[in-house]
Amino acid sequence: MFGSLLGLGGGVLIVPLLTLGFGLPLREAVGVSLVSVIMTSSAAAGVYLERHVANLRLGMSLELFTALGALIGGSVAFLLDERLLALLFAGLSAYIAFSMARRRSDPGRQPAGAEGAPDGYVVHDMGKGVIGATFAGVISALLGIGGGIIKVPLMNLAMGVPLRVATATSNLMIGITASASAVIYLLRGEIDPYVAGPTAIGVFLGATLGSRLAPRIDLRYLRALFVIVLIYTSIQMFLKAIG
Repeated sequence: MFGSLLGLGGGVLIVPLLTLGFGLPLREAVGVSLVSVIMTSSAAAGVYLERHVANLRLGMSLELFTALGALIGGSVAFLLDERLLALLFAGLSAYIAFSMARRRSDPGRQPAGAEGAPDGYVVHDMGKGVIGATFAGVISALLGIGGGIIKVPLMNLAMGVPLRVATATSNLMIGITASASAVIYLLRGEIDPYVAGPTAIGVFLGATLGSRLAPRIDLRYLRALFVIVLIYTSIQMFLKAIG
């Protein structure tokens, strides 16, 4: 539910939950998380498209570079130490939380458009978008987060896309990003079907609910929820990284 509301895919919560709560090795948790991210995207993307909230053209343009980054990240993920991955997860979460907390309002005009979609915004800085999207793909493969933790702030803060549109567009993209990474984990035998199966079922149900609740939740609460989740995750993963 959190994943579809925030455009994250849920990996930012699933990876710490599986590693800290259930004792699963970090690399296996990343593989399971990628499967769950695909489920989140599958459940939420259709709803956002039906309501005309997501920016399909922007999402597919950026996804070309995100998928490329995911393939690169998946290829190097198995060369890195798990404690380094945990530290990277913690640092990235803290940085994004700080960036989102500092930003108090969405750029551009935001009157309600079709089905509640914000209107009147202009997408800019596609160059930053391409670089950020590629980096998001690499991080997605390394940490199993679908890249939404980078894509949402990237579109919102750097490209002038309203937060509600950014989260919806991210939900379209994360499934493709996670699929590119998950294939590599599957071929290396790092996805346990006995863990991935029940996790994916729960994620699908939660994502379906979250995507339908999203239009009813105030953007200020959505942003605050985003920041709180990231801070908590950052602290927990940092403690894991240092032993």
